[in-house]
Amino acid sequence: MPKRALEDFTVGETAVFARTFTEADVTQFVGITWDVNPYHTNGEFCETQRVGRRIVPGLLIGSMLTHVGGLAAVLATEIRFEFLAPVYIGDTVTATCSVTESDDRRGWARIEMIGATQDNRQVIRGTVAGYPAGFRARAPGQS
Repeated sequence: MPKRALEDFTVGETAVFARTFTEADVTQFVGITWDVNPYHTNGEFCETQRVGRRIVPGLLIGSMLTHVGGLAAVLATEIRFEFLAPVYIGDTVTATCSVTESDDRRGWARIEMIGATQDNRQVIRGTVAGYPAGFRARAPGQS
């Protein structure tokens, strides 16, 4: 989905990619964000909770949507996530991202994502809306 102009965004266009979340990913994310929630940092605590073991921070999983927005050069104005199930360290999440709206008049597009683990558990839904690069940079009447 690497596009650079709004008119290249086709409703229904889809990109699919996967990422395996590692211990190093979680450690770096926690260090950068200071998200020291015990669900991400304390295995003994997690064993006493319904998740059973440490989970990957939701916003780290959500970053899969920002990855496709970056590839598509969308300047985001809105991002929404719904976290459906835990993702554990070592899980591979496959993201399916689809263009669901594109508005030439407003210079705007919306991309939706569904993420599922290697055992087909849906774990995240999200949307990003914003402005593809280049649209506002062109003078009226120019191609």
